[in-house]
Amino acid sequence: MQKFNILFPTDYKFIVEKINEINPVKYAKTRNFLNGDITYLSPYISRGVISTKQVMDTILKNGFTLFQSEKLIQELAWREYYQRVWQVKKEQIWDDLKQAQPAISHNEMLASLLNCNTGIQIIDEQINQLFETGYIHNHIRMYLASIACNIGKAHWQMPAKWLYYHLLDGDIASNNCSWQWVAASFSSKKYYCNQENINKYTNTYQTGTFLDNSYEEISFMQVPSSLKPTASLKLQTILPDTKLPSLDLTIPTLIYNSYNLDPTWRANENVNRVLLLEPSHFNVNPVSEKVIHFILELSKNIPDLQVFVGEIAAILAIYKESEMEIKDIIISKEHPAFDYYPGIRDQRDWMFPTVSGYYPSFFKFWQKCQQSIQ
Repeated sequence: MQKFNILFPTDYKFIVEKINEINPVKYAKTRNFLNGDITYLSPYISRGVISTKQVMDTILKNGFTLFQSEKLIQELAWREYYQRVWQVKKEQIWDDLKQAQPAISHNEMLASLLNCNTGIQIIDEQINQLFETGYIHNHIRMYLASIACNIGKAHWQMPAKWLYYHLLDGDIASNNCSWQWVAASFSSKKYYCNQENINKYTNTYQTGTFLDNSYEEISFMQVPSSLKPTASLKLQTILPDTKLPSLDLTIPTLIYNSYNLDPTWRANENVNRVLLLEPSHFNVNPVSEKVIHFILELSKNIPDLQVFVGEIAAILAIYKESEMEIKDIIISKEHPAFDYYPGIRDQRDWMFPTVSGYYPSFFKFWQKCQQSIQ
């Protein structure tokens, strides 16, 4: 756990300090490099500890102009765009969104990703780091998806599940849509990488690999031998043992979950607070033990929070002797993964709350966002 703690401490004050340290100018210039000046805030945003709006507001409050901050705000907007796609498409987020992924050979997992032996040295090292820390650079994620789907000819869904399982910043919308963007089931063309590009952005010098060719040659190449073996994928979530929460039945219960761990949410209200980890959710969307540990550590920022492994129906059942109306018992934050929660739903803090609905491309979405900023 040592590397994990160094990369992503879970104390809320530290997280807020990290937001204040952001330099969007340096970020814009270096974000694609493995050693670039990136924010390392994605796990906290994905888990709902902080919001995209909080990041944008802090940057602008600290004196950076919209022009200086545009690239970072745009990258944050990609996250909001994918969330809006999920809101509309719902379970279709697990299907090819625009068209069938072209030129696939199978729907299995590439063994080379599981075994860290693609033959691209920095990629294999970064997969190992993913296993150790629960994090991998965004540019490496694009390389992984391109190698798996466009070179290895795998359908995106299985490797996307595998990556989501390990990511501390796992976000189904961002993960699935990004894989599909690379694999051309949610974009107009496939994204390809070559060894020259990988070397440039990772400060490596490897040659002689199956990617050591021009983009045109790579787009027509046969599946390399190192990417041919496939493997079955068995992913399981290990949840802690908990008891039923002890609730005051005269007041409502705020429901937190793996996508909402905001310590400031209704912080001064007299309510029960429960972190709900539903086995049904994690059976469909499994995550690693490291991810569960991270979620539980982040939840310690919320005073008087009780952790409960069970279904939302069990919370409602506790209230069966209460005089409260069902619509007033549960309060949650809106999220596509949990749109079946009953009761009151607060909106999340969006950067662009008025830019909602489905847009066929990010750039049409971004045009509306820019109008909103202006």
